[in-house]
Amino acid sequence: MTEFVAAAGELPTTLLMGLLGVVMLADAVPLIGVLVPGDAAVLAAVGAGRPAGGALAVATVVAGCLAGWSLSFFAGRRWGGRLRDSRVGGWIGESRWAAAETLLHRGGGRIVLVAPFLPVFNALLPLAAGGLRMSYRRFLACAALGATAWAGLYVALGLAARTLTGLLPGAVNPTVLTMAVGLLLAGPVLLATRRRLRAVTG
Repeated sequence: MTEFVAAAGELPTTLLMGLLGVVMLADAVPLIGVLVPGDAAVLAAVGAGRPAGGALAVATVVAGCLAGWSLSFFAGRRWGGRLRDSRVGGWIGESRWAAAETLLHRGGGRIVLVAPFLPVFNALLPLAAGGLRMSYRRFLACAALGATAWAGLYVALGLAARTLTGLLPGAVNPTVLTMAVGLLLAGPVLLATRRRLRAVTG
């Protein structure tokens, strides 16, 4: 894993950002998203330390997330009931699906906005929103704001982690170390963020 991350850090900027976009698209798809470390991918991309890497990373993450969520939204609108009753729906779990719909009924667009900060539900909520016939314009606007906030937070964590790793002695690969330190910083930051989100959406 560390060798792969280190090698990714050596890629040209365009290819690195393209790879990040594909990872974020996959991260936004139900079931697949659980297996894809989107947060680690963002931190690794920032750890590469390219000029304007932070701004490019935010734009790439937002584009990848919106692409993946839009696919899920339209899949939910077109095949929501059949997907729910299918084997895929069984893998997701009826309890999770029902919980996602309850959140959307209660919070609407606000829940879509905070979805990136909710593990597992971040990929399921767009599917449920499509099935509930939410307006795509409203969905996209809220999803874009949420993705930008999530991307901005992780890029800021990555930049902070890269600054800290720059102070450390030795020749450790900065991309790998930035990802590791960033993930350590993310724990308490996301915990505090989720507590605030519960107060906003509760």
